[in-house]
Amino acid sequence: MSQEAAGEADRRGGTGRSAVPLDEVDRRILDELTRDGRLSIRTLAERVHVSRTNAYARVERLLRDGVVTGFAARVAPEAAGLGTSAYIALTIRQNTWREVSAELARVRYVEHVALLSGEHDVLALVRAPDNATLRDVVLDRVQRIAGVLATRSWLVFEEYDGVRSPWA
Repeated sequence: MSQEAAGEADRRGGTGRSAVPLDEVDRRILDELTRDGRLSIRTLAERVHVSRTNAYARVERLLRDGVVTGFAARVAPEAAGLGTSAYIALTIRQNTWREVSAELARVRYVEHVALLSGEHDVLALVRAPDNATLRDVVLDRVQRIAGVLATRSWLVFEEYDGVRSPWA
């Protein structure tokens, strides 16, 4: 890969590296925004001990560089009526990742999908109202996707977010 192509891949984030190295202030901004994405720039600046102008410029740069991809509400699945969660591991036919992922994106209750290395090819997080719906998602929707060879499911009994932000 040429240096120019490598540089372009770095800017797109295609090599697994950040587009721009994050300094301590950037990490503190990310930590605050992941705790509360509705913070005003004024409050954010006060919390990370920079000027409002500096905080605004940094947030704009983080957005422009694709480090921050948006702001969203965090929803408690059970309180929202999705009381059954499971991780579904898929084994897929070689070279069908794009087609399988496009189909998974259309399956209701699939919250997250990741391409893996190792024993399984894909891991999907499914959140459904109940076990019967989960069964239908796995057996009637996911297993019927062209390219899916096998699935394996793990019910989630309890879950929690890590206590420490990776940005702090």
